[in-house]
Amino acid sequence: MTGWLPVAPCTPDGCARHTGAVRAPLPAALLLLSGCALVLLGVACVPLVRLLGDGPRRRLTRRWARAVPQAFGVRVRVRQHAPDRAPGGGELVVANHISWLDIPLVASMLPGRMVAKREIRCWPLLGSLAALGGTLFIDRDRLRALPSAVRTIATALRSGSRVVVFPEGSTWCGRGGGGAFRPAVFQAAIDAGATVRPVRITYRTAARSSPEHPTGPAAGAVAFVGADPLAASLWRVVRAAGLTAQIDVLAPIPADGEDGRRALARRARTAVLGPEEPRRTGLSGLSRLSGQTAVASDRANRPAESVHH
Repeated sequence: MTGWLPVAPCTPDGCARHTGAVRAPLPAALLLLSGCALVLLGVACVPLVRLLGDGPRRRLTRRWARAVPQAFGVRVRVRQHAPDRAPGGGELVVANHISWLDIPLVASMLPGRMVAKREIRCWPLLGSLAALGGTLFIDRDRLRALPSAVRTIATALRSGSRVVVFPEGSTWCGRGGGGAFRPAVFQAAIDAGATVRPVRITYRTAARSSPEHPTGPAAGAVAFVGADPLAASLWRVVRAAGLTAQIDVLAPIPADGEDGRRALARRARTAVLGPEEPRRTGLSGLSRLSGQTAVASDRANRPAESVHH
C-alpha cells in the first residue's frame, strides 16, 4: 500500500446490494444498451468536440455527462450551494468516490481535467481518448513519484484549468463514514494558489424511506468497490429501480487560507463527508484490522471481509 492506495474495507458481496424494486431483464437490457451507446457516442465525438471553443465545449460536455446516468436509469438531482468560480482562476474539484457514475456526475456540473493512474494511458482506444480529453496521468504506485504528480497538477491549476480528483484514493460504498482525503493533491492547490471546490455525491434508493433518510437509504447497487467487475456493476445498476444520484456543489475553500495541506484536506473532507472518525485503538481494533487488506479502485488489493455486515 502506498500514499495513493489507502484502505477501503468495502467488498461487492458485503456492500453492493440492492434492497429495493428490481427491473425486469428486458427493460434493464435496453437501458444497458442505451447507456453504453451514449458513452460510446461521447467517446467517438471527443476529437470533434475539442475543435469547439471553451464555452460550447463545456456546455456540450455537461449535457452529455448529465445524460449518461439517466441513460442507465438513474435520476439526477443537483444542489448548487455556491456560485461558479470566477473566470481565469484554477480550481481543484474534490469529491467522495463511490461509483464509476461519479465521473459523469461531476462532469455534468464541473467539467475539467480528470486525474487518473498512468496505466489508463496504455489502454486501447480509451487511453488515447482520455489523453485527448486532457486527463492528467500520474504514477500512484511509488511514493517517490508523488512530488512529480503534485507538480503536474499544480502546473495545470496555474494555467487556469479545473482539475477533478477523488482524494480518498479508492471507492467506498457510501454507507459508512468514507475515507480520509489524502493531503498530497491539496499541496498542488496551495502551490498554485487555486481554489478548492468540495463536491458531495450521494446515491439513494426509493425503497424503505424513513425519517432518517426521507429520500430513501443509501443505494448499494451503484457501489463499485473491491474486485467488482465493471460488467457486473453495470448490470446491477440497470436492474435496480428507483435509484437517485444527488450531487451537491459546495462553497469553495481558498487554498491560501489554510495552515498547510493536511488542514486543507481535513476541511474539504469535513465539508463533503463530515469530520473523520477517529481510528480505533487497542486489541479489538487491531484484531479487526488484521482481517482486512487495502482496497483500491484499481483492485490492486482485496479485503477479507466487509465492515458493513
